[in-house]
Amino acid sequence: MYELSLLFFRIATFQKGPQDVPASPFVLRLLLPVYVAINYLILFLNGAQSTALLQIAVDFGLIVSFCWPLLYASGKIARFPQTLAAMLGTDVVISFFALPAIATLNTHANDLAYFAMLALVLWHWLVSGHIIRHALDRSLFFGLGLALLYIMLSSQIMAALFPEITGAPQ
Repeated sequence: MYELSLLFFRIATFQKGPQDVPASPFVLRLLLPVYVAINYLILFLNGAQSTALLQIAVDFGLIVSFCWPLLYASGKIARFPQTLAAMLGTDVVISFFALPAIATLNTHANDLAYFAMLALVLWHWLVSGHIIRHALDRSLFFGLGLALLYIMLSSQIMAALFPEITGAPQ
């Protein structure tokens, strides 16, 4: 598990790509409980315990339903397990680093915590673009465009499905 954690950290720091993830369903079976646990912890800190598992399931579904069609349309569907694992694994890494900022924002928000969250969102966008770029064999600019599209769409869908969490009017 240490090697996988290190691999996802290296992908999140642009040293490796999704092609370096073993193409094994076993990796996804190992990764999924960690993904659920870290996201549950984040939602717990945000006070969303009642819908946490549903939100995690929707988020997972969004990642799958974004990656699968992209890879299918580009004729690279064999890369799906590696791409999905890279997206989930780097999400875990970035979410882990987000925990202190989220806890700070929920207890005594300050400018540093807001700046940290902004930096983490930017990092997540860059890493997602990096993964998409490698998965599709396209330019970084193309990957960043698709990653931005994914982040915007998933944010809108989550806000529409869970308005009480995002503070949107009901």
